[in-house]
Amino acid sequence: MIDVKVTGKGYETDDICLLELARPDAAPLPAFSAGAHIDLHLPGGLVRQYSLCNPPDDRHRYELGILRDPDSRGGSRAVHEQLQVGDSLQISEPRNLFPLEHAAERHLLIAGGIGITPLLCMAERLSHLNAEFELHYCSRTPEQTAFRQRIAQSKFTDRAHFHYSRTTPDSRLDAAALLADPQPGTHLYVCGPNPFMAHILDTAQAQGWQPAQLHREYFAADSSTHDGDCAFEVQLASSGEVIEIPADRSVLEVLLEREIDIPFACEEGVCGTCAVRLLEGEPDHRDLFMSEQEHASNEEFAPCCSRARSKRLVLDI
Repeated sequence: MIDVKVTGKGYETDDICLLELARPDAAPLPAFSAGAHIDLHLPGGLVRQYSLCNPPDDRHRYELGILRDPDSRGGSRAVHEQLQVGDSLQISEPRNLFPLEHAAERHLLIAGGIGITPLLCMAERLSHLNAEFELHYCSRTPEQTAFRQRIAQSKFTDRAHFHYSRTTPDSRLDAAALLADPQPGTHLYVCGPNPFMAHILDTAQAQGWQPAQLHREYFAADSSTHDGDCAFEVQLASSGEVIEIPADRSVLEVLLEREIDIPFACEEGVCGTCAVRLLEGEPDHRDLFMSEQEHASNEEFAPCCSRARSKRLVLDI
């Protein structure tokens, strides 16, 4: 855990605040790569994940762009209503589940709303590297577009394109046209609300993009029904103990109740904090942080949300 203070708090739009964090002694913070996020430990014991949006070479502070979510479970509300400049907090070291593919010949960044936060960091890094890229940023109106001035004043402003859904029809993003004729050396990165991401990824796949070219990061899982879930067993490789997982409870819940120490944060399959190695069994992957290839390999398992297709899973715990 890292102790930090809130050294700045401002507003990019009416509902997006920009939070600046730094060490109390102004010492450098841990290095991070574009696309990384941190766990932010908030009042009341809440832990939430937010993407870093400052340039990766800026080591004396971390910047977070945080949307006030009307369906907030308490995290964004705490940031907007409770945090003040000077407050002390704890954060995790940065983790990156959404890295740039540096072997790519060209990068296509597509942001929807608050999904701009990791992609802005990517754009600044790619600009610094003189890499080939374009940024397409979709929002409702210019007034609801966070970081618009920062992007307009950046070195990559000629490669940034703004699209608005509530102005003129011709300002909307034409995803089919943008994603037509995919080239093998181009990689696509998308972040934003889940329906927006589904539209972009489905369009890309329909246009012939290969799964290895597609990179995404989810901020939240869709609500889902658990009707039809069945009980199964989990065996702990270290002790051989076999534990029954009821149909209406997650593996994480049951293991924590037994005081088995597993790090966790989001509890909905987005952040990857709780992932463990899967040694045997057939999982029912329900997380959003692993790729299709990683799911197919069955090397990791997210106990907060995923379940089993086989009677038993053996976990490296």
